[in-house]
Amino acid sequence: MSNMQTLGVVRRTIERADPAAVAALSRFGVATLHEAMGRLGLMQPYMRPVYPGAKLCGTAITVLLQPGDNWMLHVAAEQVRAGDVVVAACTSACEDGFFGDLLATSLRAQGAHGLVIDGGVRDVQELAQMDFPVFSRAIHAKGTIKATLGSVNIAVVCAGVLVNPGDVVVADSDGVVVIPASSASQVAAKAAEREAKEQQKRAQLAAGVLGLDMYQMREPLSKAGLRYID
Repeated sequence: MSNMQTLGVVRRTIERADPAAVAALSRFGVATLHEAMGRLGLMQPYMRPVYPGAKLCGTAITVLLQPGDNWMLHVAAEQVRAGDVVVAACTSACEDGFFGDLLATSLRAQGAHGLVIDGGVRDVQELAQMDFPVFSRAIHAKGTIKATLGSVNIAVVCAGVLVNPGDVVVADSDGVVVIPASSASQVAAKAAEREAKEQQKRAQLAAGVLGLDMYQMREPLSKAGLRYID
């Protein structure tokens, strides 16, 4: 469907990822989950936490915004259930301050675990004091209006990643990753396997084993022409 056909739509019934899978995914960092998915699902690196230490995990309530207009974030608040994360994309690039502490207060009251927005936010000090996790394209004090319809709970592309309502969104200091609801359990299992292997490697490295030997790099380095000169 075109954007014109999907504007002005609010889907009230969505299928969220299995809560047990969401809980399992919340144990892992973005880098581990990205690797566990075969290096997929990672949003563009300009998406950053608006205060140090912010992190989130939850199921996506998706929003399509119009530039300079935050009307649909207020519409989206009604669709939030406990454990959701609002994921907002824009019909064209815009860094205006779509979101601040008042909307954060509203989303928190509905049980939201945070916001991911391919746009700007403001009231950063207040958001930090609230400990309401927000990951955004920009920080910008410029306000927005409420005049043009977008949509809620349709598929959106946020910072280069397709996000469907109910998908799992995880964000930390390394970035933002999206796990499709249909594969949440499998990705959690692969992430657990990966982390167990990394714990073993971490122990070896801490004991003084070199990556050159642990990863058996010496022979391919020699074949590539690496020479040691005393």
